[in-house]
Amino acid sequence: MRTVFFETSSFTATVGNYLTDDEYRALQTHMQLNPQAGDVMPRTGGFRKLRWADGRRGKGRRGGLRVIYYWLMNDGQFWMFAIYDKDELENLTADQEKALKKAIETELKVRGTP
Repeated sequence: MRTVFFETSSFTATVGNYLTDDEYRALQTHMQLNPQAGDVMPRTGGFRKLRWADGRRGKGRRGGLRVIYYWLMNDGQFWMFAIYDKDELENLTADQEKALKKAIETELKVRGTP
């Protein structure tokens, strides 16, 4: 199945602060091979949080980056929502989780996807 990556404007604006083009391609390849690699985040409607090594700071996956994405399995689409350092934010707030859930519910409703 062909896969496509869609990015929010905030993801596009910040991904270059964390990953080189080659590192981002490696992340995308990993996600294509393992689309459900990230842990499902409760209370978000199915978003996943993937832990990824941070080469800039020499940090492994545990202390490195967090990538928030939604995998739309039937369409082969990855929706890239956020990337950040673990040091910047350990977990999303309840309000952020609610916002993600509302965003995905709205998008899926518009698309007519269950």
